[in-house]
Amino acid sequence: MTAEQPHHSTDDAPVVLVLHGASGDLCRRLVLPALFELARRELLPADWRVVGAGRGEWSREDFVRHVREALEEFGPRPSEGPWDEVEQRLMAAGGGFAVEDAGELPGVLERAQEELGGSARVVHYLAVPPSAFLPMTRAFEAHGLVEGATVVYEKPYGTSLDSFEELDAEVQRVWDEEQVFRIDHFLAFEAMQDVIHARFANPWLAAIWNREHVAQVQVDVAETLDVAQRASFYDATGAFLDMIVTHLFQMAATVAMEPPADLGPGALQEARDAALERFRPLQPEDVVLGRFDGYLDIDGVPEDSTTDTLAAARVWIDTDRWRDVPFLLRSGKKMAADEQRVTLMLKPATEGPYAGTELGEPAAVSFSLLEGGALDVRLTVRTPGVEGGLSQGTATLPLDGLDGQREAPPYTHLVRHLLDGDRSLFTGVPGLRAAWRAIEPFAADRPAVQPYAPGTWGPAEVDRLAEPGRWFLR
Repeated sequence: MTAEQPHHSTDDAPVVLVLHGASGDLCRRLVLPALFELARRELLPADWRVVGAGRGEWSREDFVRHVREALEEFGPRPSEGPWDEVEQRLMAAGGGFAVEDAGELPGVLERAQEELGGSARVVHYLAVPPSAFLPMTRAFEAHGLVEGATVVYEKPYGTSLDSFEELDAEVQRVWDEEQVFRIDHFLAFEAMQDVIHARFANPWLAAIWNREHVAQVQVDVAETLDVAQRASFYDATGAFLDMIVTHLFQMAATVAMEPPADLGPGALQEARDAALERFRPLQPEDVVLGRFDGYLDIDGVPEDSTTDTLAAARVWIDTDRWRDVPFLLRSGKKMAADEQRVTLMLKPATEGPYAGTELGEPAAVSFSLLEGGALDVRLTVRTPGVEGGLSQGTATLPLDGLDGQREAPPYTHLVRHLLDGDRSLFTGVPGLRAAWRAIEPFAADRPAVQPYAPGTWGPAEVDRLAEPGRWFLR
């Protein structure tokens, strides 16, 4: 089964995709290139329109120029796909969108519907700051744009349990749940999908996916970059809220979930949500927060900032499969390497001549999420030669390029799944609520931020979380 499956294609009904925040960085870097890639692969409906919604004076010519510049910078380039056809399907709606004033959007939507025969499905994609989610939700209701439409909320969907509940209560009041999609784009990494498919398609891997064989599960998202280009946003959020309780919790739940009945749109989301609901409340002693030396010198960072640029957490999941197995999560800036990895650290042999023997580095099964993905299996084997002995080595299977197929960026998957109505790569309300509930004890008693040198794996206390084991990356 490929990463594109299972897919439940639409009935090819026409679609109007409204990009709120069309001029912003998210659309420019990720959403617009994903749409053009789908057009190249002929994976869009037979007829469609994209409406770029923006504030102030924002014409169709502005939007067309913006799309073309985005593709020239981030690819695929217009010359590498059906640019003339795509350009004809672009529309723009300026004037902003708020409860008091809907701007040009209602009129542009009416015109798009007329061009598509009057029965097109409308998808509102909120590529806007999270602070705009509540007012825009109310604006959809105020201007009668809810019925028959779909809405997409980017992360973070709340910044605490209270803010999550406030936002979701309003979303649920205005929209029916089947109309709502909530994004966590890490779920759409092809290598993250490979974790699921490799586990369930290979009996040997499925057999060790439990507490009997796994000593630790580790999820790492590390960057060597700093935060200079987005210091004001980052200082208001920090590594824990930006990464741990969002992306890494979802990745951990993907590893921890019980086998779903199938790999259909609802089953995977339900299985992840069920795993998140079994996360034990996170205690302050299970969290280490760090800040790289020099962070306070960055323009836009207050001199009294206490923001964390690295967060590591030890999470416990109370299921029969994973009870007493620590899930170690770590993410940060200015670290030793650029890595995105999910690793199962395996226990020593329990029978035979090596039973209970420490043989150097533990055996491990590790999925790299970078550059198309790879599966690494670390093993202990006999040392070649007359003298013999034991050696350790790692076998690597690159996942990009298998069967001659190349990976697609995460947002290409997300947009296609969105247009198909497939929720397998999107987050659910029960799981999001469970994630915020799980961090309440930590949020009420945050540990102090500890310094760490750039180019390292964080403060020394991070290693304590893995004891008596050790991190795969160190």
